Order: sequence, then structure tokens, then C-alpha cells
Amino acid sequence: MDTKYIFVTGGVVSSLGKGIISASIGKLLQARGYKVTIQKFDPYINIDPGTLNPYEHGECYVTEDGFETDLDLGHYERFTGIHTTRNNSITTGRIYKTVIDRERHGDYLGKTIQVVPHITDEIKRRMLREEEKGEQLDFVITEVGGTIGDIESAPFMEAIRQLRWQLGRDAVCVHLTYVPYLKAAEELKTKPTQHSVKELQGMGIQPDILVLRTERHLSDAIRLKVASFCNVDLECVVQSEDMPSIYEVPVSMQKQGLDAAIMRKIGIPVGETPAMKPWHDFLDKQRNAKREVHIGLVGKYDLQDAYKSIRESLNLAGIYNDVKAKIHFVNSEQLTTDNVAAQLEGMAGIVICPGFGQRGIEGKIIAAEYTRTHDIPTFGICLGMQMMVIEFARNVLGYKDANSAEMNPDTPHNVIDIMEEQKNIKDMGGTMRLGAYDCELREGSRAYEAYQDPCGKTARHTTIRERHRHRYEFNNAYKKEYEQAGMKCVGINPAADLVEIVEIPEKRWYIGAQFHPEYSSTVLHPHPLFMSFIKACI
Repeated sequence: MDTKYIFVTGGVVSSLGKGIISASIGKLLQARGYKVTIQKFDPYINIDPGTLNPYEHGECYVTEDGFETDLDLGHYERFTGIHTTRNNSITTGRIYKTVIDRERHGDYLGKTIQVVPHITDEIKRRMLREEEKGEQLDFVITEVGGTIGDIESAPFMEAIRQLRWQLGRDAVCVHLTYVPYLKAAEELKTKPTQHSVKELQGMGIQPDILVLRTERHLSDAIRLKVASFCNVDLECVVQSEDMPSIYEVPVSMQKQGLDAAIMRKIGIPVGETPAMKPWHDFLDKQRNAKREVHIGLVGKYDLQDAYKSIRESLNLAGIYNDVKAKIHFVNSEQLTTDNVAAQLEGMAGIVICPGFGQRGIEGKIIAAEYTRTHDIPTFGICLGMQMMVIEFARNVLGYKDANSAEMNPDTPHNVIDIMEEQKNIKDMGGTMRLGAYDCELREGSRAYEAYQDPCGKTARHTTIRERHRHRYEFNNAYKKEYEQAGMKCVGINPAADLVEIVEIPEKRWYIGAQFHPEYSSTVLHPHPLFMSFIKACI
């Protein structure tokens, strides 16, 4: 079978959930036995989201091959279990940089470089994944960020228009729009959807399938109205209602026949509806989890999307431990020794969040001291781990001026120091230690036990592989002192002798990881460290 292409666009407003719909389509096609990948095209001029403020763009997700990407790739991986790469996340900036570099190199032989055809050709090349010649894919799902009508997304729309003609029945366009409910009139309004589709048609693209985002159930009459006004078959108008959980969305889409509609449009026999038993088992566990466990998230970004993967990893681990993880944000900028007890009261466990820069770090150190001295399960991630290390140096080793070289380059006790390979780097973007690296676990440690197969089906192993995003590391000059004082370095990168995991064995659960375990937690395979942490919290 030739590769089929699905384009997912959005209209009316942003943040409708194109990423969740794209991930759901991927999951449903996977369940039918097809090999799928999902990619995100973002219309902004940044090369990648690595230098973007989380308040503007949410978290920066990192692929195994070390590329900083949009947070939607986290949804793709959590839903489908596929491993995305740098080729699954493309921005306008990367497209233009490629074309400009070629022009400077002389590849265009003196031609005038224009948006059409040069920029659109490069977009098409990436959408068709021409760099991935070894791939054998049945479906490539391409989500385009932003909203129809945005000036910056016009080249992407033109590329899709051309590909629709070029690929014929091998391409399908799924358009996600909003159907608002006007309380004063007590009516659902389809006009915004009609305008959005008209805008898309004005660009030469007729959507094959419409997904209507709604807070209230849409009657068949409303769907029929949308179908007739927008030139779309009634069976190809599906609704995406608010759900108790985003993980219910694939099941809702399957019930409405979204995957079947896509296959009919492409000309593939629909066949039987897959049972998706593991997914339904997970949803049953989620619905049956009645008991709550309260987790404090100590960080500086008071925004759900800033710590999206951590929140989802905690939720998934909670469900598999038959509890609901109730997550409470604790602003580290406002934490003091006077209010820390009140701020963390009632928390069964604390996650000390990753981040960069000076702001809020003293609050994280105060939280680490409080949880260590009160034996509250604590999980430090990246910068969070580094703050646990600094706190231990100050309050156990007695180095009151201990710090990270990132926060104070002149500290006499730089227990966290810049990595050797980072010392001569001046650019900010894409220059950190990024991607998956090996880590050797110390047998018998709590971290080692967490990673072992709980069912005993596989041999016990000491090597793990996790994703990183950092410039600074544990200073090995202090390693012996930490070990003697009770903080053990139980995870080491064999190539660089980098300390990856620290823990205090005498505590119930006090572990810091230099890597980001949240990036590799999925719906069907929750991350072992989060599983172990939630168990300790319970």
C-alpha cells in the first residue's frame, strides 16, 4: 500500500485540541494494524521552541534524537507509543533557513527565490517526509499549528492545496472547528464553522472531514446543517465534546466512525472495528480510581502547559496505582521558611520541577529541605534534582554558600557546575546536552528497584536510557562527600561519568534525576520512576 497522508487544520480559534485529535486518529489507525507517524508544522519563525518562554508556548518537549519540539509531540508519543524525531517537528524558521542556506550555497543557479514555489516546495518535501527514505509508513498525519486565515500559515495551506491535487485519493483533509453555545440565546451556533470552511475553500482546499469542537452535545440536525453548508458528507461530520479525560477522545472518535470515514475517503476497506482492549482497560482503571493522592508541583510557571508531560506522567502513574493524582501548583517564588509548612500541608508527595535561571530557585531549595527533614516523598527533575543537591550541601555538608555555577559563577562550592562540553558555547538555541543517553543503575538502590519489571517477566537490568535537556551537572569533585553523608549517586552515565540519579536511601522516597523521565511515559507504559513515586505517596 502506498503511504496515505492526513492533514489536520484548525479554524475559528486556537487551542481547540488539534494535537489530541491528531493523536487520536493515529491511535485508531494503529489499532487497525497500520504503521503511523504524526508530525507538527508550526508557522512561527523560531527554529524550534527551545528558546521560547513556557508562558508563550507551554513546555518544550525533547525527542530521543535530541531535538527540542512542540508539546503536541508529547501527546503523539503518549497516545501511540511511537518515537518521534527532529523530522516530526517543523517550523517556518526551519523551512526558510533551509531555503536560504541553499540559495547562499548556489543550489538555485541564480533564480529568484520566492514563497511559491521554493518555500512551498520545501514544505511539501517535509510533509512527504522525503528525507526519511527508509521509512515504511502506511499513514503520515500532519498537523498544522495556528488557525486558518493566519497570515503566517498561508504557505502551509498552499502546500496542502498542491499536495491534495498531486496525491488524489491518497490525501485527506480533516478540519477542526468550534461550535460555540450562546447562553443568552440558548443556542449552538454553526456560523463560525461555516466561515472557517469558506476560508479554507477560498484557499483551494475542500475539507473531507469536519471535527466540531463543542461543550454541548450536537444534535443530528446541527450536524446535517453543517454538512450541507460545508459540502461534507453527514458521516464525515463528527463532534468532539468536552470529555472527563483527553484519553476518552479516541474512543469517542471511534464510536462516531472517524477512522472508518478516513478509510472510506481514501478507498481502503473498513473492516471490523478494533476492540482496543488495553486502552479500554486503562480507561476502566481511570474511571474506577476513587481515592485521591495529593501531589505538590513546586515550580515557577503557573501554567498547566508549562509542566504538561510531568502532569500527565503523574496522572498515568496514579491511574495504574488505582488512585487519582490531584496536582497542586506551589509557586516556588513565594515559598519561604516561614510559609513552607502551610504551603505543603496535606501533600502526600512533592515534585520539584525543572527550569532555567535564578527565579524561584531558593523556594525550590526550601521545599527540598522541608521534604527531606519531614520525610515526604520527593521527586526532583533536572533543575529540581540540582536544587536537592545544593540543599544537601548547604544543610548537611555544611557549605552554606554552596550553589550552582549557573546561578552564581563565583560560588566557592559549585556543587553543580557547567558541563565541560558547554563551556565555549555562546548560542542559546539547540546547544544543550539533548536527547537520550545511557545510565548505569546501582544494584539494590531504590531507583534500580523502580526500573525492574514488576511482573518479573524480563531479566533484571542495570542499564536504562533517558532523555536530557541541560547544561549543568553534578560536580564529581564532591561525590565522595555526598556518598559518605548519605546522598548516594546511584545512576551514572558510563561515557561521561555524569551523575544521573541521586537518592537518600534512609528516606521513604527522596530521588533526583538529571534527565526528564516525563518525556517517555505513555498511556500503556507509564514511567517506572513515576510509578514508584506514586506508590510511595500512597
